[in-house]
Amino acid sequence: MPTRQATHDHTRPSGAAGPQVAAIRTVFPPYQYRQEEILAALARTTLLESETGALVLRKIHANSGVETRSLSLPLEKLVELTRGKDFTEQNRVWLDTAMDLGEQALTGALRTAGVQPDEVDAVISTTVTGLAVPSLEARLAHRVGLRPDVKRIPLFGNGCAGGAVGLARLHDHLLAHPDQVAVLLAVELCSLAHQFADGSVANIVAGSLFGDGVAAVVALGSRRDGCPAGPALVDTHSLLVPGTEDVLGWDIGSHGFRILLSPEVPTLTEKHVPTAVQGLLARHALAPHQIASWIIHGGGPKVFTAVQRALGLEPAALELTRRSVAERGNLSSVSVLDILRAATETPPPANTPGLVAAMGPGFAIELVLLRW
Repeated sequence: MPTRQATHDHTRPSGAAGPQVAAIRTVFPPYQYRQEEILAALARTTLLESETGALVLRKIHANSGVETRSLSLPLEKLVELTRGKDFTEQNRVWLDTAMDLGEQALTGALRTAGVQPDEVDAVISTTVTGLAVPSLEARLAHRVGLRPDVKRIPLFGNGCAGGAVGLARLHDHLLAHPDQVAVLLAVELCSLAHQFADGSVANIVAGSLFGDGVAAVVALGSRRDGCPAGPALVDTHSLLVPGTEDVLGWDIGSHGFRILLSPEVPTLTEKHVPTAVQGLLARHALAPHQIASWIIHGGGPKVFTAVQRALGLEPAALELTRRSVAERGNLSSVSVLDILRAATETPPPANTPGLVAAMGPGFAIELVLLRW
């Protein structure tokens, strides 16, 4: 089937190099809670309502930097679901919610980009909070009007690095197919994977951070007509640290997803992020002080500090990251896309570089170099 050309009148800026972001849309469930409300529910369900337990919870939540989060169900229903049902029921609710929010994000991003669903040539999906076969993008393809011959790239297991990985795969596909349109869909409903009755420190820390959200990105190849609203995707870089498989991830079983979250994460970040960043920037004769926008998935405050210290950044460099975490919580793969969306609202000067960086299971560091 021949490649379809965009029907809208806008054109890309002359001299644009590489794939470019045309639109980003984020969507959140309607149930928003203050951190204090979630803390109270965790205290009840993890049996930490004693004075000592309550102090531990308050300290962890106060240090999280999170103020509000959106959840996929009303809090009491969510607690009931994750305590009283098996993984089958949790995953069913995850799939139903993922489909509804995924459709909203995908159709909204396409509409903003001025792209018809049947003009999409490739769709990438990423998630780590539920399981679906057929995968999410396959289930949504006909529902939103994608072509039957659309190329599909489902990703699972990248965790918090998934948004950066998805952008990297958008870059790779559109670099090889510059006449095409590709979309990325990231779906993370962290509350539906949370184990409310688990009183482990790792789970309590996760319960203080993670929220629910969905993001969709539309990107155009360099020879595709359109009106990009975001930066060019210039280059990508990955670093997989050996011997760190148990640092971050899931223990998956009949109980569902149980968090693996080691206190080593900030240390690993500070040690290895400079190597990854310097490896990418050196290919383009750039240094960290030349980066105009830092799109960082920091995880939590300790990782923010580790990134700042490792790269010698001013606190203002991570302002958008902190704001996203405060308002939304840690959205796993969706976080960097939410931060990138915010950056497009007040972009830096044209032709200045930016950098997307996210850390995830592996222990993996994933980077995407941007050009505004």
